[in-house]
Amino acid sequence: QVQLEESGGGLVQAGGSLRLSCVVSEDSFKTYAMGWFRQAPGKEREFVAHINWSGGETTYADSVKGRFTIFRDNAANTLYLQLSSLKLEDTAVYYCAADDPKRGGSVWYPDREYEYDYWGQGTQVTVSS
Repeated sequence: QVQLEESGGGLVQAGGSLRLSCVVSEDSFKTYAMGWFRQAPGKEREFVAHINWSGGETTYADSVKGRFTIFRDNAANTLYLQLSSLKLEDTAVYYCAADDPKRGGSVWYPDREYEYDYWGQGTQVTVSS
């Protein structure tokens, strides 16, 4: 079973920065498209960012565009999300997700949860004023 483990969350002041990491247990990570989602208290989980297998293509939610950066290190089986200019509304549990192309083909709609096959347990990000 593929395992995803997020880390790097914490408490940060508004305007600050954090870097989240997601380590994937399989070397086939380099073939996976990856995504970040988040869930704020009392809200549904929402899309944050997506990156293709090579890192050459990225997609962002409008709410984080220009502030967050998704990138990956295929040699280290690790996905990252750099969070900058954080706002109170960025407070949420952040989840990484993986799409295995051998299971369901390519990702057509990167903002849809059903496109992803594996999920991490999440890491809490809390932004304070």
